[in-house]
Amino acid sequence: YKIHTFTSDGNFVVSSAGPSAGAGNKTSYLVVGGGAGGGTWGGGGGGAGGFREGKCSSDPYTDSPLDSGTALSVTAGTYPVTVGAGGSGSSGYPDVSSITNGSNSVYSTITSAGGGKGGSTNDGGPGGGFSGGSGGGGQSSDGNAGGAGNTPPVSPPQGQPGGAGGNNASNGFYFGGGGGGATEAGKAARTVPSPGTNDGGPGGDGAQTSINGSATYYAGGGAGGNVTSGASTGGQGGGGTASPQGTTPTAGTANTGGGGAGAWASSPTGTSSTASAGGGSGIVIIRYKFQ
Repeated sequence: YKIHTFTSDGNFVVSSAGPSAGAGNKTSYLVVGGGAGGGTWGGGGGGAGGFREGKCSSDPYTDSPLDSGTALSVTAGTYPVTVGAGGSGSSGYPDVSSITNGSNSVYSTITSAGGGKGGSTNDGGPGGGFSGGSGGGGQSSDGNAGGAGNTPPVSPPQGQPGGAGGNNASNGFYFGGGGGGATEAGKAARTVPSPGTNDGGPGGDGAQTSINGSATYYAGGGAGGNVTSGASTGGQGGGGTASPQGTTPTAGTANTGGGGAGAWASSPTGTSSTASAGGGSGIVIIRYKFQ
């Protein structure tokens, strides 16, 4: 089998397709959208990029649970490939306008949506996470919900929703929900009013496939922002981690579609919030039998 891995835009050029009777004109594929940026001021984690896979029935690699079971047929010609960029994070509160969703990745008729950005506290909106391939984590004093995943809808679903945000009523601090991953929803913020338990929610896990020749996770959600001594982990598949007070959250890993982590804030006014992290770029992998 030949494997073509696109980490940036390019073309898949077919000079000659094999016979359909032997699946010689079929390509297995993985298309992962760009992960989203995390929210600010204890913001929600960024949602992972959409994860879509189609495996040829005769191809022996171990697929993910999200395999559609249908490979793509090709003919001689050029197939443009788009690899979605990761969304941007924030330089810190009150900068919320720079936070963006991830961008779509495309191969032939398959489009994987970019992840939905994490919600930001007091951003002038509802504070909830945004929808996308996987949804961004929510954030609000009212614990607003995470964004919807699998947007636009496809089957199997390309991603899961983000987790709900929350706050600690005893001190007024805000905590972000985790961004959704390909196979698991982001976790809700943990807001028990005692030391060490007021944390952003972990990001949802992505999906594992061996299409590239080794078992690899893609499309993990970013962790929600937190203000305590603990750290919230990103989902397997490149999701960024929200670190303890005074440290910068980590970005989604490039070419995994992982979501970026949300930022923490050291005061209810948001005056000491750190920058939030950007999402990781997507990836496109095409695999076919070579004769």
